[in-house]
Amino acid sequence: MKTIWKIFLYKIKYPFHFIKTGVLKGLFGQIKYKFPAKNLKIITITGTDGKTTSSTMLYHILKRAGKKTALISTVAAYIGAEKIETGLHVTSPDPLALHRLIRRMVDANVEYLVLEVTSHGAYQSRIWGINPILAGLTNISHEHLDYHLTPSEYLKAKAMILNKAEKVIINADDNNHQVLKSNLRQSADKVISYSATDKLPRVISSSIKNRFSEKYNQMNARLVTALATELDIDKEKIATALQSFPDIVGRMQEVETNKSFRVLVDFAHTPQALKSALTALKSQLKRGSGGKLIAVYGAAGLRDQQKRPLMGEIGAQIADSVIFTAEDPRTEDVWSIIRQLKENLHQNLDKVSSIADRKEAISFAINKLAKKNDIVAILGKGHEQSMCFGKTEHPWSDVKVVKEILKQNK
Repeated sequence: MKTIWKIFLYKIKYPFHFIKTGVLKGLFGQIKYKFPAKNLKIITITGTDGKTTSSTMLYHILKRAGKKTALISTVAAYIGAEKIETGLHVTSPDPLALHRLIRRMVDANVEYLVLEVTSHGAYQSRIWGINPILAGLTNISHEHLDYHLTPSEYLKAKAMILNKAEKVIINADDNNHQVLKSNLRQSADKVISYSATDKLPRVISSSIKNRFSEKYNQMNARLVTALATELDIDKEKIATALQSFPDIVGRMQEVETNKSFRVLVDFAHTPQALKSALTALKSQLKRGSGGKLIAVYGAAGLRDQQKRPLMGEIGAQIADSVIFTAEDPRTEDVWSIIRQLKENLHQNLDKVSSIADRKEAISFAINKLAKKNDIVAILGKGHEQSMCFGKTEHPWSDVKVVKEILKQNK
């Protein structure tokens, strides 16, 4: 009965968001900034994991192809080469801020906008009035069930994003592929599927294999290749851009240690992203070197609690050592979150340490556990520049903390 009531409340909130955010803020923003979105060719990218990487990758390809392009993603917004911070924990900006940004893009003679969109952004009508020419989906897995309540509602929110576009490109290898297709409004000829088994032009295939060792990034590159191809970008230009694609802040970002071990920071904060990241890093350990994988992560407070035991299991199964710690606990007790992470760990408990203070946890991994040829993976925060305790955002950067700890050891 409680679940039915929650779903009822979830359903009736949509018209509220539509009127308050979409119509009032969105329409006001469009009128105030003279309907700027109509002057751009907009491509939206959504999915559970890989949105930021894929969005940034397409932005890079279009720029390298000589197109005047802008980007709005979780990490930042770019108008040409100008970087604009978009917020602490926000992917899809408030409609007023969004249309203000788009007006700046139009005034700068931008032709293409690559827009990363979340399920929250779609459900809350933050992109109301924006009609993309093309939309891409990376994947759909367990996430945001604290907000959308059921996998079905989460999938529908993703479909809302795709249904705004003239044409969509979706992942045929995703477990939700067929269900998602049934929720799309486009005609069959406007729905394109991509797969890991698709034969690509040799020049593009080689670039993907040479640039990306991780399978999940190879799939991101396949989506972006399909999007760029639909935009009539030459295959040689796609290949060259993929080969030169730079690292993204907080996405498998390696921190220089001058030590015999490696330290990487990544944004992985869903079960599937965590599994993909740890599997990729495990494969990078040199055979016969004795190197081990050490993982440091937590789970966000006031967010999907169902995923916490799953994330605890995944880390303990793949990594050689795991340290559970704080990750935006908000008003929840950190130790309560850690207990949930450990809930299903009946076997691998000997691998696990629990340190509530994130800086102490990172220090323990680097100073006490890390040995020659090891990899230390610090996960969950990535590019973020703050951590939320209670209702207050405090300055925080995993990369900066790692550098501070390493500096103290010199």
